[in-house]
This record gives sequence, C-alpha cells and structure tokens, in this order.
Amino acid sequence: MTIAPLPDSIPTTNRVMSPATASILVVDDEPDNFDVIEAFLFKENYHLNYASNGAKALGRLSDLQPDVILLDVMMPELDGVAVCRQIKANKNWQHIPIVMVTALNSKQDLARCLDAGADDFIGKPISGLELRSRVRSMLRIKRQHDALLATMELREDMSKTIVHDLRNPLGAISMSCELLCRTELDEKQRQKVDRIYAMSQRLLGLTDDILVMSKLESGKLCLNMDLADIGHITRVVARDFDPIARGKNIEITTQIPPSLRFIAVDEALFRRILDNLLSNAIKFSPKNGTIAVSIDYPDTGETAVIVRVADCGSGVKPELQHAIFKKYEIGEAIANVRQTGLGLAFCKTIVEAHGGYISIEDNHPTGAIFSVGLPSRNA
Repeated sequence: MTIAPLPDSIPTTNRVMSPATASILVVDDEPDNFDVIEAFLFKENYHLNYASNGAKALGRLSDLQPDVILLDVMMPELDGVAVCRQIKANKNWQHIPIVMVTALNSKQDLARCLDAGADDFIGKPISGLELRSRVRSMLRIKRQHDALLATMELREDMSKTIVHDLRNPLGAISMSCELLCRTELDEKQRQKVDRIYAMSQRLLGLTDDILVMSKLESGKLCLNMDLADIGHITRVVARDFDPIARGKNIEITTQIPPSLRFIAVDEALFRRILDNLLSNAIKFSPKNGTIAVSIDYPDTGETAVIVRVADCGSGVKPELQHAIFKKYEIGEAIANVRQTGLGLAFCKTIVEAHGGYISIEDNHPTGAIFSVGLPSRNA
C-alpha cells in the first residue's frame, strides 16, 4: 500500500491539545517511519509535527519551538548529523533536546551523533517502550531547562530593577556633595566631601555600565551614532583623569595627532570605554608610574582609528588575556584593588556593537596595552 507524504509541520491528530501538551518534531524523509512513531506515542497526548527533510525542519524551528526533536540520521542532501550540528550551533535552538533515530549501530556512528550535539539516540527498528521512555526523559530535561531559565530571567529582571533604582539615591548624594562644596569647609572636610562625590560618581558609572550591557544583550539598545573627533574626546578624558592619577603620582602622557579625524561613534558610550580603560590603568599602575595614551590613524585596511592605553602595572598573563573581557572575570586578584569584572566586559560589548575590536598585549618591560580599533565603515 502506498502512503501519501504527510504535510509538513502540522498536527496529525484531531484531538484538542491542552496548553501543557508537549510539542515533538519528527524529521524523517520516510513518511512510514512517522506513522510508526505516531502509533507508539498516540496515547501520550503529544503534539506531533512532521518535516520531510532537514532543510524544512530548520526553516520551521522558529515557528514550531518544539520541546523535543526526533531526528533521523540517514537523509538525502542534509543528513541528521548536519542538521543536529546546525541546531546546536544556534543559541535560540540549542536548548532543544535531540534524539537521533538511526539504523547505524557502530560506536563511530554513535560518537558522530554525540559530537554533533545530540542528547540521546534510539536504534531502528524502533521499540515503542524505549521510544516513550527516551521522549519522557528528554521532556524532563527540557522542563528543568525551562524552569532554570525562568528563574534566571527573574533574577536578571530583579537585578536590573535594583541597579536602576540605585541611580536616584546616588544622584541625590552627588548633588548634595556639590552643594556642600559651595559652603565654607575646612581642607579636611572638603577632602572628605570630594571623596564621597568621587565614589558616588564611580557607582553611577557602574550602574550605567550594567544597564547598557543589559540593553545590548537583550537587543534593546540603539547606538546614537554621530561624527566625532576621537582625538578631542581622548584628550578631554585624559585631562579629566589627570587629577586622579596625580593622587598616586602617576603621569598620564598623550600622543595624539593634531589633525582632525571624524569617526561615527556613540560619543557618550565611547567616553565610557575610555573612562574604564584609564580607570583600570590608574588602578593597576604603581605609584610614580606612567600611563601612555596614544592614537593612530591607519592609512590602509578597514580600521579607521586605533586608541591605545598603556600602563606600567603587573600586566596580564597570556592565559588570562582572553578571559578578562568576559563578564565577572577579573584575571588575577590583586590585594587592595577592587575588581568587579564588568569594566572590560562593558568595553568589549560596546566596541563590538560599533563593529570594532578591543585587544590586549604586553607592555614591555612591564604592564599592558589595551587597543581599541573602530572601523571607517560606520561613517
């Protein structure tokens, strides 16, 4: 008896689905195999969908959002291993459990499936008891993932709310300090007020960094791009940090070409990048050290401008130079130096949002050089 191919991605039963019904996508080029799976899972009340090849399955994943995928290995053109690899490489789909359905039983073939990211596999001919058990197991994993994700999202929302609400009291502290500075204070009192003001500004900056990163990660931040003179911005930021550096007897030198070069950037966020880099350079440099800020305008290539901040601190070990740009990674802990692991992560996020790059290299004989490159194509 010839069986007509089933339509792709529609339920194959007429029963009414409850909101809690699990959705299962079966990907197989043979409709007969789908009929077998449907017969074995009929009493489980799952919402079954069918895709006749890997390309169609990939094209409909966003709409279907299945809870489990039963994926045949041996398919023409795009086989199951390739489909599995593409699904697991996509951050929007990689959480979906995949059970490979295969007639292959060699260890090498099963290893290929697992290497591609498969969560489980079942051999042909399919056993109904084994199929139901493996699907239930994958659904438990999916429910645990969903519950964990919901908890993380709730925690993230609470953190954003707390950080946002911190801005009001911090702003009030800063304003009060400014008012106090206009009154008659002796030298010791003025130093205390100046320190309170500086610390409140640092906290405001940290809250801004966290909020900006959250917006970028959620895709809700729009860069306010405009042409700006990078050299002028860098000079101003270096000048603003000079009093802080002098407090540690650190000298900030600048080597910036006098010619005007306008690059398309979000000026406020670019200033925050420089703030973070210079703040770190001062924090990690010893007393009586030197911090060099320089700018280059390459004549060739896609990079329009490179800003470098070189310190004379202890440097960063080669094995940590990649990790320090990740959120909450601090590299080596240093005594009496407060590190949150957010500053460089913020810089990387903002620079890459501009289409640029940030890198680190050794500053011989001691220290580190942070380079920020911005592309000309943003102009």
